[in-house]
Amino acid sequence: MAAGCGSRTDEPTVGTYRATLSLPGGEAPFGLEVASENGNYVLYLSNGTERTRVPNVKVADGELRASFPGYENSLRAQTHRESLEGSVTLIKDGGVEQVIPFKATLGERYRFFAEPRTDNADVAGRWEVAFTNDKGKASTGVAVFEQQHDHVTGTVMTPTGDHRFLEGQVRGDEVLLSTFAGGLAYLYKLKIGSDGALHGEYWQGLKSHETVAAKRNDNAELQQIATTLKPEAGHFDFTFDDLDGKPVSLSDERFRGKVVLVTLGGTWCPNCHDEAVFLEPFYKEYQAKGFEVVALMFERHGEFAKAAAAVRNYRDDFGITFPLLIAGVSDNDDASQKLPTLSGVYGYPTAIFVDKQGQVRKIHTGFTGPATGEHYQEYVKEFRGLVDELLAEPGATT
Repeated sequence: MAAGCGSRTDEPTVGTYRATLSLPGGEAPFGLEVASENGNYVLYLSNGTERTRVPNVKVADGELRASFPGYENSLRAQTHRESLEGSVTLIKDGGVEQVIPFKATLGERYRFFAEPRTDNADVAGRWEVAFTNDKGKASTGVAVFEQQHDHVTGTVMTPTGDHRFLEGQVRGDEVLLSTFAGGLAYLYKLKIGSDGALHGEYWQGLKSHETVAAKRNDNAELQQIATTLKPEAGHFDFTFDDLDGKPVSLSDERFRGKVVLVTLGGTWCPNCHDEAVFLEPFYKEYQAKGFEVVALMFERHGEFAKAAAAVRNYRDDFGITFPLLIAGVSDNDDASQKLPTLSGVYGYPTAIFVDKQGQVRKIHTGFTGPATGEHYQEYVKEFRGLVDELLAEPGATT
């Protein structure tokens, strides 16, 4: 007798699925493909133009388990003939597990609405965004959207980074967007009013929620967060342990007389993943010119062994060859205390450019990732230009 679509199977069915995570605001969909490569299962997560490969997949006794590249986050699901059902576990501050219900249906390809309408609002363009969290704290951002019929893609940029590759649909005056690529899960539910403004809410995981108000503004720009070196600080320096527990300082011989990028990040941070993907090939290209990178990692775990294990996996998944140091826990206050010569740490990643003389020349909070399109290209151009400029300067005096 043939098994029904809900019957358990020992192996997942290869193919394309519509996957969802159940957030407080509703279902946050993303594209999922189960594939077989060289006799092993792999997953692909699809959001907009991004396709994230997940090679660490194990299937046994009717259960699929996957670890997302660079993260401690994981997927666990029972396999059915035409579906998967289980949960995604995200590791939060202090190593607390946030378990989000997950399901995926074979053969479904729509994002939010299976039957699109033909008469929909136009949300393409640039938007000035105001956020308010549940404690009443306000912040700002810039959204950039592209639209074809009812299909919408784009991202929301904030002073500390972007919300990566959002994808969704417009249905009448409703705008729904989502993304999940192994890190943070986002769900936007917005409506466009008679005045042309957008209002609504967004959820990030199970705990974070903010209201959203946006108005069209072709000239909208991000408000930059300014971290500076304290006037009385003198030279910027630090000492933290590497993954083997050996202390590394900015004043070490390895970095002396070099242009050094000190980046503050964490394995849990999607924008830090984007930065790592950019930095590693850049580092290989520029190291021989006298350029060094050192990453100060602020992790979910306060225990060194657990933090080092997470960072070691991150290093291996991205093929990182520059030093990664365990600096503290994923908290802005902790980072500010660990780096007391800075005026404060406000987000991850934070890039600190140090010249050959050991002087801090620029500090930039956030990373403008590939989801931002031309903004990413401009960031790369400015980054390369600054490093070239610093490398062209005279070396340190003895």
